[in-house]
Amino acid sequence: MLGNFSYCNPTKLYFGDQALDGLKTELPKYGKNVVLIYGGGSIKRNGIYDAVVQTLGEQGKRVAEIAGVMPNPTVDKLYEGVEIARKHQADLLLAVGGGSVCDYAKAVSVSVNCGEDPWEKYYVRFEEPDCETLPVGCVLTMVGTGSEMNAGAVITNPHTKQKIGHVFRDEKIMPRFAILNPRYTLTVPRDQMVAGIYDIFNHICEQYFSGEDDNISDYLSEGLMRAVVQAGRAANRDPQDYEARSNLMWAATWALNTLLSRGKSTDWMVHMLGQAVGAYTDATHGMTLAAVSLPYYRHILPYGVKQFKRFAVNVWGVDPAGKTDEQTAREGLDALEGWMKELGLVMNISQLGATPDMLEGIAARTIIQTGGYKTLDREEILEILKESLA
Repeated sequence: MLGNFSYCNPTKLYFGDQALDGLKTELPKYGKNVVLIYGGGSIKRNGIYDAVVQTLGEQGKRVAEIAGVMPNPTVDKLYEGVEIARKHQADLLLAVGGGSVCDYAKAVSVSVNCGEDPWEKYYVRFEEPDCETLPVGCVLTMVGTGSEMNAGAVITNPHTKQKIGHVFRDEKIMPRFAILNPRYTLTVPRDQMVAGIYDIFNHICEQYFSGEDDNISDYLSEGLMRAVVQAGRAANRDPQDYEARSNLMWAATWALNTLLSRGKSTDWMVHMLGQAVGAYTDATHGMTLAAVSLPYYRHILPYGVKQFKRFAVNVWGVDPAGKTDEQTAREGLDALEGWMKELGLVMNISQLGATPDMLEGIAARTIIQTGGYKTLDREEILEILKESLA
C-alpha cells in the first residue's frame, strides 16, 4: 500500500430501529437554538417529523425550520437558509432527510458566519472556511450519498447551469452525529431507492478504479460492492426487506466516509459527468450516474485493464480462463450493466431530459479530474456524452 495519508472521522453514528434515542444523548451538548432542516414534507406524512419535534421539545430547544429543501439544493435556497439560521442565532443545524438535506445543512453551516457570497467562495474559488462554522446533525431517511459521515456539500446554481460539490478538508464540517434507522427508508419510492443503490455502488467504484498497487482499500471495496449487489437485489425484490435495507444503509455510509479513499488517487469523473447532466436536467443524482457510467468506464478500460479485470473476477465472478485480460474486464462491465438493468436504472441521459443541443454546454461544465487511469480532454467528454444519449 503506497502513499502517506491521515485519517480522522469524528461523526458518531446511532444505528438501528431505536437509533432516534441517540438524539436524547446528543442534543444536550448544544445550545438552545436549533434549526430543523427538511425537504418536501414526506417526514410529516410518515411520522418522523413528529418524533423529532417531540424530542426537541422534551430537550427544551427553541426551533426554527427550513422546509422545502429540494433534491438538488440550489444556491437561492442556500441564501434563504443562511438568513433563517442567522436570524435564529442557531446553535445546531439538524438535517432530517436524505443526502441532499444533509449536504444543504453543511453548506449553510459554512456560510452563516461567512461575510462573502458562499457560492463564489466555496463553489467557484473552492476556498475553505475562515469563519466559525455551525455544528450539523443528521437524521437520515434515504440512503445513497453517504453525506451523513463526510464533509461534502453539493449545490446547484440554476442561473449558470452548474452543479458543484465541495468536499471540505476540515473534519469539523462533518456531521457531529447521525441517526441511521433503516425503517425510515422503507417508504422511499422504488425509483429513489434504486437510484440510491447505484449511488452507493458508484461511490465505491470512483475510489476503486484508481492506483496500481496492492491496496487494502481495494479489498474493502470489493466486499462492499458484493454486499451492495446482493442487498440491492433483495431490496428490489422486496422493498420492505429490513435486512436488505439495513445493509444498504450501512454500506452507503462506509462507501463515502473517506475510509476507502485512503492510499488511492480516486477517479470522480463519473460524478463530474453526472453532476453536469444534472445541472441541465435537474434529474435524480443516482440516475445521472447510471446513465453515464458505462460509456465512461468502457472508454477508460484500456488504460486500467488490470483493475477492471480484478473487478470482473472478484466482484462479478467472471471466469478468466481462456480469455485475454481485456475480454475478462469487458465481461465485468457487461455484468455490471445486467445488474443495473435488473434494478431498473435509467441507462441513458436522453431518458433524463438531455437533448443533443445540450451536450456542448454539459461538456463545458464538466470539471476534469486527474486521479483516474485516463485524464479526459473536452473532445473525449463530448464523445462519452454522445454515447450516453442512447
